[in-house]
Amino acid sequence: MRYLSTRGGESVSAAKAIVRGISPSGGLYVPESYPKIEVSNSVRGGYLATAHRVMRAYLPETDPAELERMLAAAYGSFDSPDVTPVVKLSEQEHVLELWHGPTMAFKDVALQMLPHLMQDSLRQTGETKRVYILVATSGDTGKAALEGFRDVEGTRVLVFYPLGGVSEAQRLQMVTQEGANVDVCAVRGNFDDAQTGVKQIFASKDVADALEQQGWRLSSANSINFGRLLPQIVYYFTSYETLLSRGEIRPGEAVNFCVPTGNFGDILAGEYARRMGLPVHRLICASNRNNVLTDFFESGVYDDNRPFYQSMSCSIDILISSNLERLLFELADRDDALVREWMSALREKGMYALPEAALDELKRTFSAGWCSEEDTLATIRRVFQDTGYLMDPHTAVAQCVYERYVERSGDHTKTLLLSTANPYKFASDVLGAFEHTQNDDFANVGRLFALTGAPVPKGISGLSGKPERHLDVCDLEDMPKRVLSPVLGKR
Repeated sequence: MRYLSTRGGESVSAAKAIVRGISPSGGLYVPESYPKIEVSNSVRGGYLATAHRVMRAYLPETDPAELERMLAAAYGSFDSPDVTPVVKLSEQEHVLELWHGPTMAFKDVALQMLPHLMQDSLRQTGETKRVYILVATSGDTGKAALEGFRDVEGTRVLVFYPLGGVSEAQRLQMVTQEGANVDVCAVRGNFDDAQTGVKQIFASKDVADALEQQGWRLSSANSINFGRLLPQIVYYFTSYETLLSRGEIRPGEAVNFCVPTGNFGDILAGEYARRMGLPVHRLICASNRNNVLTDFFESGVYDDNRPFYQSMSCSIDILISSNLERLLFELADRDDALVREWMSALREKGMYALPEAALDELKRTFSAGWCSEEDTLATIRRVFQDTGYLMDPHTAVAQCVYERYVERSGDHTKTLLLSTANPYKFASDVLGAFEHTQNDDFANVGRLFALTGAPVPKGISGLSGKPERHLDVCDLEDMPKRVLSPVLGKR
């Protein structure tokens, strides 16, 4: 299995794709083909067995026994034996809970595994430099990367997050992070600004040369790294196998997945699963007010010339969806020149348009919709009152968009809603669906527990009183300097 860049250049091994994170051409690595995986009619062996089958197909140079060891180490800290359990809401709807890892967000599924993949890839490639992991986060990736790479030998992690653009729990999780090799800095701007800044740093020869002189090379823990995306494919297979084992669906019966989506990595993993043979009927892309993807799926025009909104579903407050480039590569029949043309138009004009044939292909699998702040709160309240199930704002966006999809389409296919975060990571917003909130986030955690009885995870209750260790703030133009200063000894 070789990996190609969406913008052209040499093909590389899986190990080199993971170590690099992004290709020298600026493109994202994609597999040269999609291996077919047989769906099991049982859950024998559990999550780890399915993960081994799926991931081994993309990592042929990794020793199978070593992969088994890595999987056991990555998911041993999850608080559910199923790793990503499925909860039934109704005969038609099920919730795929992706937040049972140490930071209570779906990013743990990938970022508890990525450090193991990175170290194995470094061994395979014979890389002698230390790896500097650079991350832009809209809330959850940052903490998951910090936790996953904490004190991992030969690595350093720097996370940039938008100042004022994450929930208080997300901020506290990052700024209280312990570890000798971790670093966090807020940036004055939104997530798109931070993500663009990180991409520019990756493209900077000056930064690369300065780091190389100190024995470092850059890599990424964002979903632009295929090593981040690969573990996410797994739970599409395991959730389908769970429904099969429970008798909820018949073998070969297609299902829908509705995914709250910003940077497009989570839903792209579902598209890869479909290409690998998983019976997928529709992938439903759920957005908040930052609905650039909804408009794209309807019109074929990607246009980020629009206002940026901060919302309670802040992890999908994104206007430039990096992983969409991987889907564009397929829609362009893997024509990297065409992808470069579209990406150049996006950079220079803030927009590009698909040809009609590509849009028709897109609509055969994908649907999209968006949800307002008011409807997000109404959905949280109504679902809890009707079912006793408490959703975070991102899951509520998916629920709202899914219900409108059913009304619009009349499609009653069994559907899995991807739940991406524990509701207590957004306790003040979730509580606001039921009653007025206080300015004290920890007081709101207590009130939400008293109201709903949903257990408070230790990762939230343990934040109270923890010392804040990472308080730096920088301007966007100073991000390269902030990357270099710790390794050059100038902080």
